[in-house]
Amino acid sequence: MTKNVETEPEHTACFNLGVDEKLKHAPLSECVETALKDYFEQLNGQTTTNLYDMLLAEVEAPLFKATLEHTNGNQSRAAELLGLNRGTLRKKLKTYGL
Repeated sequence: MTKNVETEPEHTACFNLGVDEKLKHAPLSECVETALKDYFEQLNGQTTTNLYDMLLAEVEAPLFKATLEHTNGNQSRAAELLGLNRGTLRKKLKTYGL
């Protein structure tokens, strides 16, 4: 079986989040920076609070979901990969409804 080189790659998370085509393969840090710049621009002078907590929630949930998928739902292995205590991971999974 030959692979079609014109086929889109499976993992285009940055692109799926609405980031410009040129950034779809960019490092995660660039995607986050672009998203934050867009967020601040959309505030249009309005103030915001709890940005840190909001950003963590936006990143943690997909991080945990992808890690669990990678470990086939094995929470002990996921916690090890993430460098977390299994109890901490379970608490965070419950917080995000995962």
